[in-house]
Amino acid sequence: MIRNAKDLSPDQKTVLESLLGRRILADEAISVRAIEPPALSEQRRQEQSGQLRKYFAEVDSRRKPGSAEEADEILTEAIRSTRPSYRPHQ
Repeated sequence: MIRNAKDLSPDQKTVLESLLGRRILADEAISVRAIEPPALSEQRRQEQSGQLRKYFAEVDSRRKPGSAEEADEILTEAIRSTRPSYRPHQ
């Protein structure tokens, strides 16, 4: 579904702006699409979960030792590289 921003009701515009995190301009076109997630069998879900556990165990085995504070600083720095106004929760 594609709608012109100028044709949206005030409530619709407010909802979309909250989802986008910015104001919508009157000359913009808004496209909304719902996508169904692919169905996974319980067996396939368990296989993927096991593969992820194995992968993260390998990554953890190679990481350098460090404190929780250092890990938090690294994560905060990584987030701020894409969201400069990010402030960690205290």
